[in-house]
Amino acid sequence: MAAALLSAACVPDARGAADPAQIAPAQSEDPAVVPAVIEEAPPTRTIGEVLENGVLITISLQSQQMHVFRDGALWRSSPVSTGKRGKETPAGVFAILQKKKFHRSNLYSNAPMPFMQRLTWDGIAIHAGRLPGYPASHGCIRLPDEFARELFKITGATSTAVIVVDEPLANDAEALALARRTEALVPIDPALLQRERSALAQKGGKPANRLPAARTIAAPQGTVNPPSSAPMPALNGQTIQLAATLSPDLATGQWEALTTRRPELRGMQMAVIPAVVNGTQYYRLRASGPDAHATCLTLKRTGIDCFPVS
Repeated sequence: MAAALLSAACVPDARGAADPAQIAPAQSEDPAVVPAVIEEAPPTRTIGEVLENGVLITISLQSQQMHVFRDGALWRSSPVSTGKRGKETPAGVFAILQKKKFHRSNLYSNAPMPFMQRLTWDGIAIHAGRLPGYPASHGCIRLPDEFARELFKITGATSTAVIVVDEPLANDAEALALARRTEALVPIDPALLQRERSALAQKGGKPANRLPAARTIAAPQGTVNPPSSAPMPALNGQTIQLAATLSPDLATGQWEALTTRRPELRGMQMAVIPAVVNGTQYYRLRASGPDAHATCLTLKRTGIDCFPVS
């Protein structure tokens, strides 16, 4: 009984074949020919695939920091509070097993666990909670309320991977490097991936159009060394930066989605600027126009991050 209670800590409540001898063999003109049955391997998703097209979350237990990447671009970062001594948060690669916007602990005085995202069935979840500046939870990963709310909106059972490590991650570039070198399958239920694959096939194999991350932000600050072979386009008027992605195609895709969402951007001059920051190649999505700074302020009020460049 005690073991069953402990395993639920910091987690939401989880609440005849025919006889072969009676089956007649199929008739065949050539009984020697036996058709081969090839079973399709269950679908899987790797860390690299989620990083490119999905939500990739890194959590450093030593740094008490979370970094989130969406569709290959930095989304946001936040401090966290993980498990205290004796209740340490385990390291590893996790998927989102369950999401509940409103939940209360069934063990710890009915404590609220808003925007809960379950990582394991035996006690670990991401949720909003108090951050005292050090590991203080019973194993869960606590986040500031606003960050937990926004993160809850973009994650999914088949599109999200969580990497928890003991090593320090000083900045976004180190978190990205960790994600890139992590060669692992995300423990997503194959049945969910199969249903997703079947639904996609019925739609002609084309995924639905997606808007960019609501708060895609710039790459981390650092020494910038643009590749000499890449010409810098001349931008006229005021210039703002809208995103920093990992490929030119991702930057262009962000622009197309942004202009669909905010048609006024179509009147601005767009440019994709390559830059190397802390050893990582980024492609900065920028836009220029006479009133670019005012446009940036309007975008921020609608939840789209940007900042003036010149």
